[in-house]
Amino acid sequence: MAITTATFLEKKKRGEKITVLTAYDYLTAKIVDSAGVDAILVGDSLGMVALGYSSTIPVTMEEMIHHTKAVVRGRKNAMVIFDMPFLSYQTGVKDAILNAGRALKETGCDAVKIEGGVTQKEVIRALVDSGIPVMGHIGLQPQSVNVYGGYKLRGKGEEREKIIEDAKAVEEAGAFAVVLEKIPQSLSKEITESLSIPTIGIGAGKYCDGQVLVFHDMVGLFEEFKPKFVKRYAELGKLAREAVKQYIEEVKSGKFPGREHSY
Repeated sequence: MAITTATFLEKKKRGEKITVLTAYDYLTAKIVDSAGVDAILVGDSLGMVALGYSSTIPVTMEEMIHHTKAVVRGRKNAMVIFDMPFLSYQTGVKDAILNAGRALKETGCDAVKIEGGVTQKEVIRALVDSGIPVMGHIGLQPQSVNVYGGYKLRGKGEEREKIIEDAKAVEEAGAFAVVLEKIPQSLSKEITESLSIPTIGIGAGKYCDGQVLVFHDMVGLFEEFKPKFVKRYAELGKLAREAVKQYIEEVKSGKFPGREHSY
């Protein structure tokens, strides 16, 4: 059965955890969808994981649309969420509506995600009023990494109240859910208990209504670095490397292709 924004809210009411993973291509989308994940986030993290950029900043609308189209073709039931790239919505409400509308129309995705709380409240409300479902994103906001000076823990000390205000702003603006990234577990617990919309954590502890991870991180395909909040459920990078090495050896030795691989 297809997962919708209403499903997210129902799961929150029932106390049922929500599962989200990223995917950037057709095959990965098929894998995570067939496994039963609730939602697929086509994250702008594809810039680093799939395109080799040093951050998410260079990712364009065209790149996000290209990858999201492939993901939509690979899913059957999971909700697909389009991550709005840097400067596709920060320049004003009109640009946000046009770009988010383009995302839905051209890719067939179900919702968009934007970073920011109080500062993006007007944008979120305008998108929702235009018929575009929005997932918020507060705490560590990767598109603001240059302002932060790195991927640092957010919500400590005086910033704690600001994060709470951001969460309330996202809810009041009409978002159907909000991502809480890299904030203290005690803060995510307080926010989750105070909101009527689901919280989706990444590096925010176990009290969120759901969790999201980058697929390539959790299966061990992205090996350049591993954040503390990532749990590796497989080491596919190592397995793939060994398979390639074996292939090279067998081709060089003449073992492959064998009779069973020939016509």
